Amino acid sequence: MTPRDDFALDALAGFLPLAARDRLVETLSEAEIDTLTHLAKSGTGPNSLRALASDLAYLEAWARASTDAPLVWPATETTVLRFIAHHLWDEEEREKNPEHGMPEIVAEMLRTEGRLKSTGPHAPATVRRRLALWSSLHRWRGLEGPFSAPSLRNALRLAIRAADRPRVRKSAAAITRDILDQLLATCERGRAVDLRDRALLLLAFGSGGRRRSEIARLKVEDLEEREPVAADAKAQNGEKLPVLAIRLRRTKTSSADAGESVLVVGRPVEALGAWLAFSKIDAGPVFRRIDKWGNIGAAALDPQSVNAMIKSRCAVARLDPGQFSAHGLRSGYLTEAARAGVSLPEAMQQSRHRSVQQAARYYNEGEIARGRAARLA
Repeated sequence: MTPRDDFALDALAGFLPLAARDRLVETLSEAEIDTLTHLAKSGTGPNSLRALASDLAYLEAWARASTDAPLVWPATETTVLRFIAHHLWDEEEREKNPEHGMPEIVAEMLRTEGRLKSTGPHAPATVRRRLALWSSLHRWRGLEGPFSAPSLRNALRLAIRAADRPRVRKSAAAITRDILDQLLATCERGRAVDLRDRALLLLAFGSGGRRRSEIARLKVEDLEEREPVAADAKAQNGEKLPVLAIRLRRTKTSSADAGESVLVVGRPVEALGAWLAFSKIDAGPVFRRIDKWGNIGAAALDPQSVNAMIKSRCAVARLDPGQFSAHGLRSGYLTEAARAGVSLPEAMQQSRHRSVQQAARYYNEGEIARGRAARLA
């Protein structure tokens, strides 16, 4: 390994797993590693950086597999059209014409490198994202790319239509209140992992369906106790519920200005308090790794482990783990809000969805299921 490779590994160490860094150094050019390093230092979120690095490495690997040469800068219109043709194609036509779509020799090379997992056409959103990155890299290099050419736009539109396929949700099923309660029922043995997972599930759901990355990087310093509120709004002198403000950090859809936060009330606050008291965590990451002997580590739980935990709890609860993921907490929160009659704007204020269209997709399903329109048969 050359000194330049050592430097590259150091530069990428902050946001990529070791195996991914090794593969990237072999695939990417010095200029591309410099781009990733600049983005890392500029505050781009770690998840966004991982996705960007993965897409960039895929483009390079595809170029080498299909042309036996690295990406050419600037890209030609022919190269981009080839990329579209290789990734968006008609499955029915492929059955009649084996040469339709990505050549098998290209696909096999990408599979051998671990870059390609799909056996059919790619998701249109994935192709659009990679084309957008490709275009952005041209701008960052001060180059003119062919990406705005009418012929490319038309080809992409027609290819997406030909490769039409149903949109796959990040979580096939929403984790609504009834599902959440089944998962919580698996957290009653009193072990460290049970207290942690119970607090994580309740806090993630109750705070509006926080993303797994937000929950994983939550710190004690992001928590602020607020004045308790009445359990019954009509009995202000009655039972009180604890309130906690959670400061939100930057996500892929939000800059999270200083002071932006959401409130959680009641059960999530109590569960979090029990976990922090048991673990004696008073600073740093809230949710941490726990080894098989129950020892609580200093490192934060990573986002992938949040997802794995939910699937594991689903299995214990005799739910299909393949139907649920961490994103199910987010969609489940909005679905449950609709069922409870909470207005969409109020639900979005808690979930922090920026897209009304995206939020309404989950919300409307819950509202329709609650109403009469879907029950006329």
